[in-house]
Amino acid sequence: MMDFYDSIMCKYLIFYYEYLIIVQEQIMNISDFSIEQIAGQRLMAGFDGKELTGELMFLIDTVKVGGLILFSANIETPEQIKNLCGSAQAYARSCNQPPLIISIDQEGGQVARLKEPSFTRFPGNPEMKSENDAVIFAQTTAKELLGIGINMDMAPVIDVAPEGINSVMAGRSFGCDPNWVSKMGVAVIENMQAKKLMAVAKHFPGIGRTVPDSHFELPILDAKLCDLESFDLIPFYSAIRHNVSGIMLSHILYKKIDEKWPASLSEKIAGNLLRDHMGYEGIVMTDDLDMGAIRNNFDIKTVIKQILYAGIDMALICHTGPNIGYSFEEILKNMRDSRAIEMKAEKSVRRILSCKEKYLL
Repeated sequence: MMDFYDSIMCKYLIFYYEYLIIVQEQIMNISDFSIEQIAGQRLMAGFDGKELTGELMFLIDTVKVGGLILFSANIETPEQIKNLCGSAQAYARSCNQPPLIISIDQEGGQVARLKEPSFTRFPGNPEMKSENDAVIFAQTTAKELLGIGINMDMAPVIDVAPEGINSVMAGRSFGCDPNWVSKMGVAVIENMQAKKLMAVAKHFPGIGRTVPDSHFELPILDAKLCDLESFDLIPFYSAIRHNVSGIMLSHILYKKIDEKWPASLSEKIAGNLLRDHMGYEGIVMTDDLDMGAIRNNFDIKTVIKQILYAGIDMALICHTGPNIGYSFEEILKNMRDSRAIEMKAEKSVRRILSCKEKYLL
């Protein structure tokens, strides 16, 4: 006969599986989504604060964001981060929103938001000497991030930094050999995603050849597609073959491919090259639209319109401010004005939801 404890556990498991079915239906039934939900899923936003504030609730219930990104200002202790992520997910659930992608930049080395002593310090990609180093980094990072409610790492960097130039990525790249970068990048992707942590390969189609920093200005790269194919794109082909969850576009103007738009706004690069030519079907996202390369050269309305036209899935806006709300309203406006944009938006959201179904259930 079933004892009291078994009875409670049985009821709990029934409730839990019923909850999973409800969540899965929320994720999959895009036909039931409002236009506002479709628009919001296209945004990944940063915010201020270390707990569920009014600002964060506004992003979830009104802007209906598909994802959040954490920075040092959101981080205090492991327990605090876990509570922040858990309360954000619970609030999204209460608003009948799909689960949130919650991301962070945890590359190791120069870029690591989570610090010692609570989290493992890794020296960074340039210091990795073997594939086993990449495996240990990926498995440890996945365990630590998932343990506090973070489900996406904006890593690995798979830019190839050539010898002989002062590459902006020299301190963050695995090195100068595309095949080595591919091998190490794949090891990180496979081992993160095997643990159910989404990986994001960056910065497409490669910024290792550039010297200026797109955080401050718009770099211009004078390289033909054949040059990129033989060098920069090799690790991205490998990442695609190994089903990387996301690919981040760079804020670089590749003027021999698209003389007008940087990669993060370019249909020729995001659509023709990455989607059509290379066959990538995962989430394509911009780098932070608050960076100088974009902010100093384009207004937010132009930026959002171009992202929608190019079929880029997620716009990343890392800092609190009016641009998040402006972007949401601009996505809505363009979807209402153009059936073609609306269809592209639905296709993008299906990709986002497919990734959420795979990793967040």
